Amino acid sequence: MQDRPLFSGTKAEFHSALIVEDHPLFCDALAMTLQAVAGIETVEHADRLQVALDRLEEGATPDVIILDLNLPDVNGLDGLMRLRQAAPERPIVVVSSIDEPRVIRSVIMAGAAGFVPKHSRRELFRTAFSVIARGEIFVPESTGDALAEGNGMSPQDEAIRRVSQLTRQQAKILEQICEGKMNKQIAYDLSIAETTVKAHVTAIMRKLGVYSRTQAVLIAREAQAMGPLPEGLREG
Repeated sequence: MQDRPLFSGTKAEFHSALIVEDHPLFCDALAMTLQAVAGIETVEHADRLQVALDRLEEGATPDVIILDLNLPDVNGLDGLMRLRQAAPERPIVVVSSIDEPRVIRSVIMAGAAGFVPKHSRRELFRTAFSVIARGEIFVPESTGDALAEGNGMSPQDEAIRRVSQLTRQQAKILEQICEGKMNKQIAYDLSIAETTVKAHVTAIMRKLGVYSRTQAVLIAREAQAMGPLPEGLREG
């Protein structure tokens, strides 16, 4: 496994954005900032992760997605992973007041295109979106060294990186494997053929770099150890 983030972007122009954020005032301020510094013309809002996923399922194609880590229906890295599975071609920028280095590192390893601390000055947002538009990853300057190639990842970082490579359907199947369900039950629950489940399980093990369901469960649990962010770090 390579010790590097998952995001591998290409040059892009951002004309539309989907902001996934449940605080209306901050959401409005962020929309104005993006329009002013990044040239974004159309901004849609979603105050729940599921609302964002539904819009993507219905065919929404924003050029960039901006995500808050803590939402009423999800917190931690789960929202980022699910958005990446739903829109793998769209860069996702995390904007959060939780700017601990370990959180930023995990966010990038999970496939985000960048991280911008909440309440940053407009100039930082301008720089961030300029960097991401070039297909590069943006993190605050103080975090950059920690993400430099050659720095070893923790077991949790590596688990997050592996799990984040799964498709949406594969992630659902892995969740059921973690619940101890066998292929026949998974096929019934997801209304798909058992042979399809078997093919997905093979792909899951390949992406996770494991050879058994037990090992897959251990990787999933390691990734989930990031879990909900501590109460003291949650945004108000």
